[in-house]
Amino acid sequence: MPVKIRLQRHGKKGKPFYWIVAADSRAKRDGRYLEKLGIYNPNTNPATIDLNVDGAVTWLQNGAQPTDTAKAILSYKGALLKNHLAGGVRKGALTEEQAEAKFQEWVDAKSAKVGAKTEDLAKAEAEAKAKALEAEKAVNEARIAAATPAVEEEAPAEEAEASNEEE
Repeated sequence: MPVKIRLQRHGKKGKPFYWIVAADSRAKRDGRYLEKLGIYNPNTNPATIDLNVDGAVTWLQNGAQPTDTAKAILSYKGALLKNHLAGGVRKGALTEEQAEAKFQEWVDAKSAKVGAKTEDLAKAEAEAKAKALEAEKAVNEARIAAATPAVEEEAPAEEAEASNEEE
């Protein structure tokens, strides 16, 4: 049975949410699957991906073929690298400990990159909020300044009317 690792769409219209599944290639897109490997939520920034890397590696070693998008996600989370390192261990090119050390080093570097992106996004959002607040303050001050002379002009006019009535 040809097995594919692919995305199964969930969520509502305009807000897709995907499950990463291992499924028979003849099954419908949102139909039966053999195993749920993780989730992918593209609605957040950066996209939320929760993947069972070991389960995905097991399916890859058993011959499952990922779709293009699933392959990109597996690569992003390191499942393809782990599969590659496991192949090196089987061939005797490196030991299990060396492969695990290389994979852990890669995971640490990747998490640092993602953390940096998250921090940059938070910083940009904070700067945008500060800029919007400054613009709002300037608009409010201009509005107050425009309203103040009108009030002062009305007061002398009322005094003039009052003095005219007294005469």
